[in-house]
Amino acid sequence: MQAPASPEELPADPPPFPERDVTGSAAAEQAARSLQSLPEELAARLPQLLEAMVSVGSGLDLHTTLDRIAETAASLTGAKYAAIGVINDKGDGLADFVTYGISREHRERIGALPDGRSGLLGALIKDPATVRLDDLSKDPRSVGFPPNHPPMRTFLGVPIRVGNEVFGNLYLTEKQGGGGFGVYDLHMVKVLATEAGIQIGNARLYEATRQRERWIDGSVAVTTALLSGADADESLTVVAEQARKLAAASAAFVLLHAEEGGLEIVAESTESGPSSALGMLVPPESPVVDLLLGGEPVFVEDAASDQRLITELALSYGPTMFLPLESGGRVLGVLAVPRVRGAQPYSEAEKTLAMQFAAQAALALMMAEAQRDRERLAVFEDRDRIARDLHDLVIQRLFATGMMLESAQRRSVVPEVQTGVGKAVDELDVTIQEIRTAIFALQQGPAEAPSGLRTRVLREINMAAVPLGFKPSHRFLGPVDTVVGELTGKNLIAALREALSNAFRHAQAGRIEVVVDAQAELPDGREGVRLTVADDGVGIPEGGRRSGLKNLKRRAESLGGDSWYGPGIGEDGAGTTVVWQAPH
Repeated sequence: MQAPASPEELPADPPPFPERDVTGSAAAEQAARSLQSLPEELAARLPQLLEAMVSVGSGLDLHTTLDRIAETAASLTGAKYAAIGVINDKGDGLADFVTYGISREHRERIGALPDGRSGLLGALIKDPATVRLDDLSKDPRSVGFPPNHPPMRTFLGVPIRVGNEVFGNLYLTEKQGGGGFGVYDLHMVKVLATEAGIQIGNARLYEATRQRERWIDGSVAVTTALLSGADADESLTVVAEQARKLAAASAAFVLLHAEEGGLEIVAESTESGPSSALGMLVPPESPVVDLLLGGEPVFVEDAASDQRLITELALSYGPTMFLPLESGGRVLGVLAVPRVRGAQPYSEAEKTLAMQFAAQAALALMMAEAQRDRERLAVFEDRDRIARDLHDLVIQRLFATGMMLESAQRRSVVPEVQTGVGKAVDELDVTIQEIRTAIFALQQGPAEAPSGLRTRVLREINMAAVPLGFKPSHRFLGPVDTVVGELTGKNLIAALREALSNAFRHAQAGRIEVVVDAQAELPDGREGVRLTVADDGVGIPEGGRRSGLKNLKRRAESLGGDSWYGPGIGEDGAGTTVVWQAPH
């Protein structure tokens, strides 16, 4: 509702400025006529208007430009308060609300900023037009003010256009000195709004360019980091860190396929440091999982209240982007980038740039994975070559040397020589077995694969070395990791742990030998694995406790195997040898 006014109270409107479609000399002539016919009051304020226009156009940062426009408009019209409502991408509310004249402390007391979905501000978004009111409260579109809001009566609203698009509205309230906003105020604000639209367009273009450069730089940083040889966990963390910084988010998570279905958080980057989110599962029944694994991004305005998100982690966040890490039709995982509750929603430009970043990150992940596969293949090929050389050259030469020594032993008539040569032959046999163990180790899977039986045995031996004060020797016979089943392997590790514990607590041993033979033949002819733990300690005394040995036998028999003990490897059979065997 426009303020009532008589012709005597308000001067006639000055001639209009050139229309948008009038250009060239015609526009110059029309502008000149407009300036010549300006009333004295408006002409006197023209230098102030020109100075204000120069001030508005003196920066490229968008938010700074908006602050300057609000301040300049208030100064030109004598308004106590000014604000600019920036319309959101959907055109149904406000994405930002820049104010002048209200302190930060006062704004905090007022609470949430207007969303532009109701009242006079909402009406001006739906119908962007100039509005001038002497009493804001009497307008039927007004819905009042929230608590702690300063009183406002007079009102002037002018739309700000950037090209053919309505960017937002400039609001002025509380004309100082009494009275309402006049026609001259209205014309100057219209001119200022036109200049503001130009400068806002420049600032938006500059900000969009800078934003695009940042995302491109972030994509380059991710690609460089992923292809520099970092391991998989570090690579995914780099993706999360870059996404969080570029999106101005409070956190970023990388989720991969979980074995039990759904998605698992495997990497994170948060403002507050490491959290408990790692390892958290998004169950397959979550409605967003199928969409994401199908390659469709999901954008959520408020994660805490969105019914599709059924994890506790979502309760802490507001606007969130879920972006598939997809490349070549393959979805490697998902990148989740949430902001805190109440934060600015993601704009359409941010969503587009984030999707491009996710696609680039997925491509870099695939390239890094292919590079690691090539490197792994090269290692395997080298290991195969070394294994072949050991088998075809070294073992054959050692075997031939052993045969030569055995021949020399038979021809020798000196007992001492026969004994010495026999020991040398035995050492060669042990060396050949150790080389064969190394060959089998070279033929095993990659080091980063889940721990096999061989690795677990070595871990137990290394752990026992601390209390023993020395490291037990070890040998592996046959493909230990590939033929021994998981259940048998678990029981073998338990038997090894028991045998090493007994050797430490009771045997007082100075030497322990551990042998794991995956090529053992059981008494009934079945193939099995045999664990032998021998020491040179004091042996098992008569009448001593044998509960640990009984446990070993019980474990073996439960699997269809057996366990027993005998003399050790010390002089004259001193010490104890524990044997445990079971089918593969």
